[in-house]
Formats: sequence, structure tokens, C-alpha cells
Amino acid sequence: MPDLHPSIVCPDPYPGIFWVYILQSADGTYYVGQTRDMHERLRKHRLGLGSKYTHDHVVPRLVYTERLKDLTAAIQRERQLKGWSRPKKEALIRGDTDRLPKLSQSRD
Repeated sequence: MPDLHPSIVCPDPYPGIFWVYILQSADGTYYVGQTRDMHERLRKHRLGLGSKYTHDHVVPRLVYTERLKDLTAAIQRERQLKGWSRPKKEALIRGDTDRLPKLSQSRD
């Protein structure tokens, strides 16, 4: 059984704010995305309409969000997080920022 993180509260939309988020499915896998409206995006993911990942992975849960000031920053951060190893994403989700530099040095 995979280690599942607790779901977090979905943030409300706010003009000019973008979100990078991490979903975790029941099988423990992660999905990283970005959006302006977390409620709508999460609704689409839960209906299997948000992406191929959420169509194929049942009941994704919101486990991490990060607020960004513009679309360019959100896209850049999404790309960065997608390139991270699973342990590094898990440290971020847990809020264990002290481990992030060490995990950057190794893909272990």
C-alpha cells in the first residue's frame, strides 16, 4: 500500500493568482499541474476530464498547492516540479524544505 498524504483544502480563485498543485491518486502516484482556478481544475480531474493521468487514475486528491503571481511563473514552476524525483516531491508535500537541497544532489 502506498504512503498517501492527507488531502488539503482547495484554495478559492483570486484575480491574478495562479496555482501549481500536486495531486496524488489512490495508487500513490503524483500529478503536477498549474491553473488559475483550483476548484474548477480539481472538479475536472475528479470527473476524469482534467488530463490523461486523472482519467486513468481514480480519485485524485489535492496534496499540495503553491501560489504564483503570473502564468509564466506558474508554467516554469510546474516544469521544475515535474522534473523532480518522487522523494523530492514528497519532501515538498510534507513541508520538509531542509531536505530539498540534499535531494537535489541525488535522484535517490
